[in-house]
Amino acid sequence: MTGEGGRGRFAGRTVLVTGSTGMAASAARAIAAEGGAVFAVSRTATHLAELAAGIGAAGGTCAWHAADLRREPDVTRAFAAFDRQRRRLDAVYSVAGISGRRFGDGPLHEATLEGWETVMGTNATSQFLVARAAVQRMLRQEPDANGARGAILLMSSVLADHPAPEFFGTHGYAASKGAIDGLTRSTAATYAAQGIRINAIAPSLIATPMSRRAQDDPRIVGYLRAKQPLAAGPIDTEAVTAVALHLLSDDARMVTGQVVTVDGGWSVSEPGSAPAQ
Repeated sequence: MTGEGGRGRFAGRTVLVTGSTGMAASAARAIAAEGGAVFAVSRTATHLAELAAGIGAAGGTCAWHAADLRREPDVTRAFAAFDRQRRRLDAVYSVAGISGRRFGDGPLHEATLEGWETVMGTNATSQFLVARAAVQRMLRQEPDANGARGAILLMSSVLADHPAPEFFGTHGYAASKGAIDGLTRSTAATYAAQGIRINAIAPSLIATPMSRRAQDDPRIVGYLRAKQPLAAGPIDTEAVTAVALHLLSDDARMVTGQVVTVDGGWSVSEPGSAPAQ
């Protein structure tokens, strides 16, 4: 662990991460390990405290604030808490979201309005609110030595463009992630001239607490062996984190408006198809 101010791609930089488990926790730990100061925001204070304690024990820096990111006042308070601790916001990784199945999401003919509204609110509205607050703050910042005011990375999903109806027929979820793709491209075009980069990352089935149901289903595990051949099953969070950190860092300073898929081959594979001879 290099610690804040040490050597690494994020040395001397502050990154706000939404979420406190799974992909968010993996990224927060990796950013801190590369010298960045992390500010984590999610609904569950106990998860946030555990994440911050682990990063601190490893020599890193992680402050946190509990907030329901679906609510505009909560997002405002979260960014105010950030402002009280940090002078500059260098990057935002907006990870927090849900699958929505237990709330009533599913195939269109079975989905409930509650399921649709819950998924859209948690996966799309929350990212809109976080991105808006981040852009407003970054616009007030002076450009750095590279002419950059900040980088934002939103969370999409491979299901927005590559459906898998046999096991993943949650249409509200797919729509919420499609909204993120559109938000990413349109906002990136608007703010590129101000030195703000906005991209999205689109994972497939990742080994996180949110995907526990799928990981415990032998039929889905068998499906993933062929659908995600590079992983032969669920993808580990570190594989997503590696791409996310690239997009958040100056290594990707010429990349904006892109939805980058991390899917282990999902989008180019069909289970049951024979390999080419």
